[in-house]
Amino acid sequence: MDIQIHPASSDRFDDLQHALTGGGDGASCQCAWLTLSNKDFNATTRDDREQLLREETEGPLPPGLIAYVDGEPAAWVRVGPRRTHQRLPRTRALAPHLAEPWDSDDIWTISCFVVRREHRGAGLNAELLAAAVDFAKQHDAALIEAYPVDPDGAHARDNDLWHGVLSTFLAAGFTEAARAKPTRPVVRLALR
Repeated sequence: MDIQIHPASSDRFDDLQHALTGGGDGASCQCAWLTLSNKDFNATTRDDREQLLREETEGPLPPGLIAYVDGEPAAWVRVGPRRTHQRLPRTRALAPHLAEPWDSDDIWTISCFVVRREHRGAGLNAELLAAAVDFAKQHDAALIEAYPVDPDGAHARDNDLWHGVLSTFLAAGFTEAARAKPTRPVVRLALR
């Protein structure tokens, strides 16, 4: 299996759409849930969210990375400056545990994974996580933060795993900084 990972630039937008539409909520959400306030998210349609994501891919900093398996777009991870995730400071369970300062370009977040059904179980989240950390380093991030799920031995539904799984982050060198909820840790990795 040949895995290659590339930034989600505008010339790869169709590939990004293919990765998002392989099961789960990615197709309807368009990875906008954490980037918009609740009010703004509810005021948008799926097509609006797709257009917002397209505009992000046309900007100077791609909003994430696409994993290709044997040349086919198979998975996606959103990674970027945490300040672009408007919902995070408004999320009561998470807000008290976020690293300060909120508006720093030095603090990045990994907020969303989508893996097409036919590629699940192949370790793509771990590959994407490693690439996301490298991407953040290349863009001079000092700290990267994430909010994975800790199923704690219980079975979690696939649609609940879009934040990633705690064990994948710990294996990549992240440390748990807090618990927002019993199954929702906040993890961090210092990059410099």
